[in-house]
Amino acid sequence: MWDFALAFVALFVAVDILGVIPLYLSLTGGLSPDARRRLPRQSTFTATAVGLGFLLVGDVVLRVLGISVADFQVAGGILLVVLSVHDLLSSGKEPPAAARTVGAVPLGTPLIVGPAALATLALLVQNHGYPVALVALGANMVLAFLVLFHADKVGRVFGPAGSEVIAKVANLLLAAFGVSLVRRGLVDFLKK
Repeated sequence: MWDFALAFVALFVAVDILGVIPLYLSLTGGLSPDARRRLPRQSTFTATAVGLGFLLVGDVVLRVLGISVADFQVAGGILLVVLSVHDLLSSGKEPPAAARTVGAVPLGTPLIVGPAALATLALLVQNHGYPVALVALGANMVLAFLVLFHADKVGRVFGPAGSEVIAKVANLLLAAFGVSLVRRGLVDFLKK
């Protein structure tokens, strides 16, 4: 249970679904109510498919390339730190124009499951195994669907400033998680 809790929180921080709400609302503002009702399903389906695909081939790719767990921890940690620092220092994200595929791209990927979530998934598999990573991914995708389905209500509760604060705190936690991964990777590397 503890492994699942750790995996869920790490992936929750990497997915940052609450930070996606302002973009989701701005991307869907001009769409019809029917189109808006379809988007949470399309977005989470796309994100889940990308995450599962990476889980299926990620380990094989690492082995073929000769990348060790320690190597991936350091690289993934650096990537997480860079992405989170970029988001922390940015004044705001410019949303791309809405299109028919807005649920798949950019919402499903890269906003819900992007580089940070993929790096986190690969590390979760290495540290906790496939079952824990799969359950953590599934739980996060269910939560993402629920948040997007009720995005209008959530956006009203937190407001634009509250959503931005939540996104920044999540990015700070993601940076700390990235530093932790680098530290663990270096410790594992030095043990060899």
